[in-house]
Amino acid sequence: MQKLLKFLLWTALIVGVLIGLLRATAIRWWRIPEGDPYLEASIAPTLRGGDLVILWRATKPKFGDLVTCPEPKAPDRMVIGRIIGDPGDQVHIEGARVSVNGRAAETEHACHPRVFKVQHPSTGAEIEQFCDVEAVAGVSHMRGSPGGHGVPPSPVDQKVEAGKFFLVSDNRLLPYDSRDFGLVDVDSCKEMVAFRLVSAAGFMDAAARFTVIR
Repeated sequence: MQKLLKFLLWTALIVGVLIGLLRATAIRWWRIPEGDPYLEASIAPTLRGGDLVILWRATKPKFGDLVTCPEPKAPDRMVIGRIIGDPGDQVHIEGARVSVNGRAAETEHACHPRVFKVQHPSTGAEIEQFCDVEAVAGVSHMRGSPGGHGVPPSPVDQKVEAGKFFLVSDNRLLPYDSRDFGLVDVDSCKEMVAFRLVSAAGFMDAAARFTVIR
């Protein structure tokens, strides 16, 4: 018994030191804000307000990553979006579809379950949307499509300036992204959403706990 207790103590100490080093150099955990209806709608179906996530900062975010950045005109407010345009890229968005430099992101298949619900940020009404899996830069992620449940934003075609990123929301019906707040400085986007520890529904939400975020 004494040997077991000693082993457990050393294991806990080593794990604690490793977590401390990672927190100091590479990661931090962050609770996605609740009570911001525009942010919460825009990150569905990938994330939800109240999710506890791990942010990765040891490497620079790249095309296709889901990142957190200060909103350009309100730096005290964080936004979450996917890097869909690097400096010099031509970004076109129409409905749920995104294309960069004339090449469209690929829709791979429907999510399971296919339908999800989100609160409309303007009216507060609960609406249904369709979920698809989209491939961007070889990384697959969930995307909320209009699916006949509302009128998508107007099409946009924009060239990304030097030193800027174009962010796009995973929810293509109710986005809050670079079409709203403009391009973001590359240097301001320092952290990528890498992992969800638990969802807003708590630890018993087995489908959403301990999940890699793409």
